[in-house]
Amino acid sequence: MEPKEKNALEEPGEPTVSARPSWLKVKVPLGTRYSEIKKLITSQCLHTVCEEARCPNVSECWNRGTATFMILGDICTRDCRFCAVTSGKPAPPDLAEPRRIAESVKIMKLRYAVVTSVTRDDLPDGGASAFANTIRAIREQVPGCRVEVLIPDFRGDETALATVLDARPDILNHNIETVPELYPDVRPQADYRRSLRVLEFSKRRGLTTKSGLMLGLGETGTAVRTVMHDLREIGTDILTLGQYLQPTKTHRPVHRYLTPEEFLEFKSYGLSIGFKHVESAPLVRSSYHADEQTL
Repeated sequence: MEPKEKNALEEPGEPTVSARPSWLKVKVPLGTRYSEIKKLITSQCLHTVCEEARCPNVSECWNRGTATFMILGDICTRDCRFCAVTSGKPAPPDLAEPRRIAESVKIMKLRYAVVTSVTRDDLPDGGASAFANTIRAIREQVPGCRVEVLIPDFRGDETALATVLDARPDILNHNIETVPELYPDVRPQADYRRSLRVLEFSKRRGLTTKSGLMLGLGETGTAVRTVMHDLREIGTDILTLGQYLQPTKTHRPVHRYLTPEEFLEFKSYGLSIGFKHVESAPLVRSSYHADEQTL
């Protein structure tokens, strides 16, 4: 009898990477709306995680008229092995950036804005005040616009985190990124339990919370389910799951490509244990269809 084929909810086994499968192939960014947003972002001297992280959905999202703004520059103080954002010594914060982002949100006529940042361990508050100022600037310029923030861990500083929460974003997102067993290699400057505390603290303050993982880094299905349970135990509302794609040859290689069916299995499992919304597919990223995830 032939052995049963393993899937993502079991153990992934040995690396099975070959050519990128058809379901991960995306079109070259094109379209009138894409061009308009590209021009606007350039003229306002802004950064987007869509470009900096080489998101595969940039064409779809920008043509929908949505974008994830990245504040505090485009240089990160950490050096995660999965991330395409440049690491190094960043420039001082641009105090006019929140206003320019708010103006762009107004010009784009957004009803839902997502704001993230590079990690700024060089700043006393980790950049928390910049998040708060951006949230308030958007609300002032575009009343009624919902704001989601995707924040770093602020090194576990609850005072810094409270600065962001006091501005009352509609959704507080902090990505777990991967299973704890892979943190030493994938996220050496982060801490799994610290990230859980960020989400737990935010939930206790009454925020809708969200987190996400990349799959295909070498994690087991059992480990993924354990993380999902850890997130639910602290009340996390929304979960995103997507396929890890190696940004450059110097980054961590893909362990294997999960099938769309395996992502659907994870979605079903996540909903069964109490997540209010699970976005799970190969090309899903933290902000993918974020405007449709409101509870």
